[in-house]
Amino acid sequence: MAERVAVAMSGGVDSSLAAALLLQQGHEVVGLTMQLWPREREEDMPPAVRGCCGLDAIDSARRVARHLGIRHYVLNLRETFERFVIDPFCDDYAEGRTPNPCIRCNTFVKFGPLLHRAREIGCDQLATGHYARVLHDDRLGRWKLLRGVDRAKDQSYSLYGLTQDQFAHALFPLGELTKAQTRRKAAELKLPAADRAESQEICFISGEDYRHYLERRRPEVAVPGPIVDATGREIGRHHGIAFYTVGQRQGLGLAAGKPQYVLAIDARANRLVVGDESEAICSGLMMREVNYVSIAGLPEAGVKLAVQIRSTARPVPCLARPNGTGVVVQFAKPGRAVAPGQAAVCYHGHAVALGGVIEAGCRGADWL
Repeated sequence: MAERVAVAMSGGVDSSLAAALLLQQGHEVVGLTMQLWPREREEDMPPAVRGCCGLDAIDSARRVARHLGIRHYVLNLRETFERFVIDPFCDDYAEGRTPNPCIRCNTFVKFGPLLHRAREIGCDQLATGHYARVLHDDRLGRWKLLRGVDRAKDQSYSLYGLTQDQFAHALFPLGELTKAQTRRKAAELKLPAADRAESQEICFISGEDYRHYLERRRPEVAVPGPIVDATGREIGRHHGIAFYTVGQRQGLGLAAGKPQYVLAIDARANRLVVGDESEAICSGLMMREVNYVSIAGLPEAGVKLAVQIRSTARPVPCLARPNGTGVVVQFAKPGRAVAPGQAAVCYHGHAVALGGVIEAGCRGADWL
């Protein structure tokens, strides 16, 4: 049945094709573009390096909307973006964690205030250009989030934080397509964004090293300090805790005779704790701020799933079980680079079962 649908248009090829496909399906489409960047950032940034949701992206979205003949609105969500994405991003780095701002943007901005605005103008659903799929499981009475068909472009990892109510109003028209098919269809439709380059992962830092960005906003994160081994002995100096992540090996500047890895970031003492590869191996992790998607909860004995600890990481078989308000995940095969602040998303086949924020990695059986 034809409906009025809002499309979050970033000016890129993905959201542009999403709008075009919905038009072909007979829907009334309304384009919404978020204005997120602080004005001073936009004015200082050359157009060639501006990411999504800046002035250049807004102009691109307008051109696509005119080409498609749809209404288009620009919504100023700068304060919301600052509060829910930029400030937590800086806070996490200042506290020794490695954040994922795209996940927070999806949960608290796109499918928060943007969805609310869409519904205010009579659009019951908000579509985006994400490569993911959503469907309702009548037997379970829950919305399920599935990987996109194009495994290389799958973005279900960054959408795990959406609630059941948000999934009920979400559309992902590209979920059944590959990126190559998207480019080809966009070219066939002569969309102005057909050849537009991919946007930067951290849109509000596009064209600038994140280290410089953090130095300007939180100077304290760039204060040098000690690098110590597991016994507390100082073996080097770091350039600022925000410039490192747990599991990192390169760029430590140590002459230890064998590769050293960041084991922990002690923000209070402004120091890095490092060790060799055997010390960096984790047997599992603890996650907090857990969101259940295709399942409503976990039995005490746990459930066998597959966990992904970075957007591009290969899923690892695991056992996930509840632990207080969090979830403990035990890997079938130990690994490293379990970074606090990043997301851990557990899958059952192609479906997202649950996800949360990594609190800590586990390096011993007692923790599990």
